[in-house]
Amino acid sequence: MAEGEGWRPPRPCEAYRAEWELCRSAGHFLRHYYVHGERPACGQWRRDLASCREWEQRRSAEAQRSLCESERARVRAARKHGLVWAPRQSPPEDWHLPLPEDKDG
Repeated sequence: MAEGEGWRPPRPCEAYRAEWELCRSAGHFLRHYYVHGERPACGQWRRDLASCREWEQRRSAEAQRSLCESERARVRAARKHGLVWAPRQSPPEDWHLPLPEDKDG
């Protein structure tokens, strides 16, 4: 990213604050612990919020670099997980046939 006044954080600082608060909420904690078996890591959202505020106040190059790296890491993590289902190229051959009737009576 280019340095200077034309650069803006990838998200508004309010978005980082909202994500941090959501990450720290009881509901998110319970859901994350149930799914992953560990506490959610909210530190990155807090660091991003601090970097965003530092950028807004001081236009710090270090804050800019930190925000860019953090967003790139999020994009890489999102791309790491592929599709769960493979898209079909055509419907099944017997798609038009009636469904089998349930013989249990």
